[in-house]
Amino acid sequence: MKKLSLLLAALGLTAGLMAGCGKSTPLLTALDYELNPETKTTSRGITIGDTSEAFLAAYGEYRFFTSVEEGDYQVLDAEEIPFDSSITTLLPTFFIDGLPIEPDTFCKENEIAKPELLTYLSAQDYLQSHTVVYYYLVFTWEKGSITDISSEYMDYNEDASYYNEFNQPDTQ
Repeated sequence: MKKLSLLLAALGLTAGLMAGCGKSTPLLTALDYELNPETKTTSRGITIGDTSEAFLAAYGEYRFFTSVEEGDYQVLDAEEIPFDSSITTLLPTFFIDGLPIEPDTFCKENEIAKPELLTYLSAQDYLQSHTVVYYYLVFTWEKGSITDISSEYMDYNEDASYYNEFNQPDTQ
């Protein structure tokens, strides 16, 4: 189930990236994904119980994805996010060889279309010469405050086979 949620998050990232064309968004660094496991505090000082104001002050300039009532992840402007509902916000970044990538630039430099990004990054020949890791912070919200925070990742060099199996057409 966890791998399925990882896959869905990555697919949500791709869909969101396609929707966010033309917007310049800063990149999160590896340090931004550090989470104190005892206090559940992010490197930017966000913790359980914080409100949308604190969250947006820390992460408002970044592209994040929102799932409302466990629905699909989508890119929403900050003023459109129903923080008082049951939602999950996700802050994702792909890292290649330890460096964060900006997907638009990466796609242009490698002459690939955005819908092909995950297939490209999980291709065995690409993974033989690069490390690809998808990091994401997950914030769970109820009634206007954060109820849980996790910092997760998917190492494509270890886990890409799952994505490839899931992405294959159903032949039954």
